[in-house]
Amino acid sequence: MTIKRLYSRLLIGGLLTALMPGALAQSPPSMTTEADFRRAMSELSNWGRWGDEDELGAANLITPRKRLEAVALVTEGLSISLAHDVNQEPAVDASAVLNREVLRVSPTGASDRYQYTGSYHGTIHSHLDAVDCHIMYEGKGYNGLTYQEVEAAAGCPRGSINTHKDGILTRGILFDATLLPGKATAEGWLEPGTKIDYDDLLALEKIQGVTVEPGDVILLYTGRWRRRAALGAWPTSEGVAGYHANVAYFLKERGVAMIGHDMWNDVAPSGIPGVNLPLHSLALVSLGVSIFDNLDFERVAVEAKRLGRYSFMFTAAPLRIEKGMGSPLNPIATF
Repeated sequence: MTIKRLYSRLLIGGLLTALMPGALAQSPPSMTTEADFRRAMSELSNWGRWGDEDELGAANLITPRKRLEAVALVTEGLSISLAHDVNQEPAVDASAVLNREVLRVSPTGASDRYQYTGSYHGTIHSHLDAVDCHIMYEGKGYNGLTYQEVEAAAGCPRGSINTHKDGILTRGILFDATLLPGKATAEGWLEPGTKIDYDDLLALEKIQGVTVEPGDVILLYTGRWRRRAALGAWPTSEGVAGYHANVAYFLKERGVAMIGHDMWNDVAPSGIPGVNLPLHSLALVSLGVSIFDNLDFERVAVEAKRLGRYSFMFTAAPLRIEKGMGSPLNPIATF
C-alpha cells in the first residue's frame, strides 16, 4: 500500500467516525516489526498540523466548545481522584520515592519538605509527560524539537509542561479492559503482558456504549493497583498490561487529545522486536498526544460500572514549571 493510499484510507476512516457515531474504521496496518513502527512514525505524524511552533500537539483539539461539552457531563456532582498516593516506600516497581521530611513542629504550626530521590518519571508516580521533550526519536521530539536545543536550554525550551499551566479540562473516557471477554482474571485484573490493541478499543466502545471523539482523553484500566495490593509489586521485566502500538492508528483516526493508564501505557513486551515503549514514541513524538502514566482507576472503575456510564468531565492541573519535562499531578473525574 502506498503512503498516499494509506493516508486517504485513514482520512476516510476518521471522517466516517466523526460523521457516523458508532461506525467502525477499517483495521489498521500491521504493527509487528520495527519497519512497521518506523513507517507509522512517519505516516501518523502531526508535525506542522497546527504550525511549526506549536507546543500543544493534539491538545489543540480540546477547544472551548469541547470544554463546555465536558462540563455538561456533570450531573451527579461526584468527583473522584485518578491519581495514586505518592509513593514513599522502596519497591521493585518504584524508580524513585518521595522523601517527606518534617522540618518544624511547634505550638504555632508545622512544616515539611518534599524531595524525590530520583525522577517522578517511571513506573510508580502519577504524572503527565511534557509533549516535546520527555521522549525523542532519532534525536527529535514532537514538531522537530532537537535534543541539542534541550541541552542548550537546560530544559524544555518549547512544549514544556508549562504549556498546560491553565489546566486541562475535557471529556474523559475510561476504557475498562477487564470487561473484555477472556482478558481479565477471576480476581479482576489483567496479567502482565496482556495487550489491548486497536480492535479491543473498538470492542470496548460497543461494550461500554461510548464513542471516542476529537479532544477526548482515553484512560485504560487494567487493574494494576488491585493486583499489586493482592500480590505485591513486581518488576516490569515480568511484563506490563497495556496498549499495543497499533492503538496509535486509533488515536489519529479519532483525534484523541491525551491518553492515560494505570502503569506506563505501553504493553511490555511490546510485541515489536527491538522496539521498547513504541506507543510512547508514536503518541508523544509523532502524534503530539500527551501521556498520563501510573494513574489509579480503581475507584472510578467501580463508580462507572455502578452508574452505567464511562465518560465524565476530566480535569488536571500540572505544576507550573518553566522548561519542565513533566509534572506529578492529581487528575479528577467528575460525573
